[in-house]
Amino acid sequence: MRIFFSLFFLAFPVLLFSQKNKQVNSAKEIDYNSTYNATDSIKKKKAPEATYDMYQIVTLDRDTTYIDTTQSIRKAYGHNYLRKDIFGLLRFPNLGQTYNTLQYGLNGFSAYPEFGFTAKQFNYMKAHEVRYANVATPVTELYFKTTIQRGQSADSYFTLNVSPRLNFSISYKALRSEGRYINQESKSGNFKFTTSYNSKDGRYIANMHYMSQKIDNEENGGITNVEDFTSEDPSFDNRARLGVYFEDANSVLKGKRIFLDHAFRINKTKGENNLYITDQFSYDDMYYNFNQQTIASSVDGESIIRFGESFVTSNLNNTTNYNRMYNKLGAVYENMTLGKFTFFVDDVRSNYFYNNILYINGVTIGNLLSQKINTFGGQYNYSKDKWNGKFLYSKSVTDQNLLNLEASATYDINDENKLSVAYQSMNKLPNNNYNLFQSSYREYNWSNDFVNEKINSISATADTKWVTLSMQLNTIQDHLYFTDKDALTRNDTTQIVKPYQYNSSINYASLKVAREFVVGKFALDNTLLFQKVDQSDAILNVPEFVTRNTLYFTDTFFKKNLFFQTGVELNYFSSYYANTYNPMIGEFFVQDNVKIGNYPLLDFFVNAKIQRTRIYLKAEHFNTLFSKNNYFSDANNPYRDFLIRFGLVWNFFN
Repeated sequence: MRIFFSLFFLAFPVLLFSQKNKQVNSAKEIDYNSTYNATDSIKKKKAPEATYDMYQIVTLDRDTTYIDTTQSIRKAYGHNYLRKDIFGLLRFPNLGQTYNTLQYGLNGFSAYPEFGFTAKQFNYMKAHEVRYANVATPVTELYFKTTIQRGQSADSYFTLNVSPRLNFSISYKALRSEGRYINQESKSGNFKFTTSYNSKDGRYIANMHYMSQKIDNEENGGITNVEDFTSEDPSFDNRARLGVYFEDANSVLKGKRIFLDHAFRINKTKGENNLYITDQFSYDDMYYNFNQQTIASSVDGESIIRFGESFVTSNLNNTTNYNRMYNKLGAVYENMTLGKFTFFVDDVRSNYFYNNILYINGVTIGNLLSQKINTFGGQYNYSKDKWNGKFLYSKSVTDQNLLNLEASATYDINDENKLSVAYQSMNKLPNNNYNLFQSSYREYNWSNDFVNEKINSISATADTKWVTLSMQLNTIQDHLYFTDKDALTRNDTTQIVKPYQYNSSINYASLKVAREFVVGKFALDNTLLFQKVDQSDAILNVPEFVTRNTLYFTDTFFKKNLFFQTGVELNYFSSYYANTYNPMIGEFFVQDNVKIGNYPLLDFFVNAKIQRTRIYLKAEHFNTLFSKNNYFSDANNPYRDFLIRFGLVWNFFN
């Protein structure tokens, strides 16, 4: 409740001191440049009012959208912990936990080596995901949603322009959710501060942000006896009675970042030909910690060690440290007819390290991966009339053999129809935790020298007023993955996971179709995904079919002051060998023992909007009240049970 009251007291002064004149809506209402007669002492002065296009949200690539306070089924899809549509992701039992990935290629690829521990990073905001603002008046947005037992999820955002050219924003997203199972509490905090500046003559532009993020999870390793859950024994309706592998384990991912992206135009006046100098700098400092007080677990009265033999008998505490500095210097030639030509060089320096060097069975496990990568490249951007295009090429001049080639084009037929195509080819350096890892568990120590992954991807999208179609074709060579295939004992109680590299090629294809049918006040929104993988071994596993279908009713009441939606949402995916989460390494691993899927997830919802307050009420997974207990997020973690949740998003334009 502390988070809820904090949001209330943050909003109260805004309500108390907000302007009395007509509110600013997301739809255009009045002219920002409207004036009044300053010499008239009798008539009330009319203050200038802002239009919707004066509330801008800007990406790092200078793409601009506007603050949207409307309500729709699409906005409802994004009312969740990640604040975005999570089609293609499968939630775990508690909020703040990881997600299983149903749709491969959901995120783009980066050729640079990353920290790793990717299962912990769904809520860890990357630099390119940060948005900057430019607003006519101060803006506040408050997000709130109930969680699973003893907790709240909240996100507070405030931005203002102290001048037409200087903007500041500050936000904090916090979560606490206890969950229904033993040792499953989630806590997280994401603090973000941004500033944007444009000089009066337009020659200099800068975007800067600072972020501090922490994702803290109690880790129970899943339930020890799946049959206790699937048997539907009423004594286990209280999920805290189900046995779990760990009752005192915990994982923490924590990081800080400072980021600056700025550009300076050489010529004083912008003309047909312009020359810019650009620079982008970032510094990240991160660590991942897994700690466990009690090593042995009790499974059906038998004492087992889940991750194999350990060097310690209690108080296990493993920490992986990482820091990374990135600097990119570029020169841009802009011709208003031909487009932009960019030439750049960048410098990446990173350290991935532990405190000790280990010697295990005559094998040395080092404590440091220190990398220095320098690349050069060029980029071409074209934007004119209905065409937008981009071509990017970069290659390392150091020994890592990094290569990245991207090409994309978009054609806007009209306001309702758009076609786009993209191609990417890269030599991707392995994430650091594939090549080096240390742990107090004997089998969780390795030092490798994997070669680069080779990824080729082509995608095409047709976004029309009738239907949205998107296709993706990927070819992956030397794919890196984690698996338990060399476990000392192949059973359900021991989990020995290591990284491997697949020497054969993997071919992946997907087709995604989205279409909404509207009849009067009723609508059926559909998103269907078809996937196929061609491979010699079951390494890249995804469900062949994923669907989301939402049938809903929309109307307005009280002289159109209340916008109202209600309906049922169905999510479904076909059965497949889903990857399983391992909290020791903070990653999912490939397994071929257990299939999940082929069960419906039904949610009943009510969405409403009053002025700029969007309200959400949802009965999640209500079909558990009458269906079998066959729903899982991975081999050892059941999906969420029936739950009623309430939330809202509240915007203020001062």
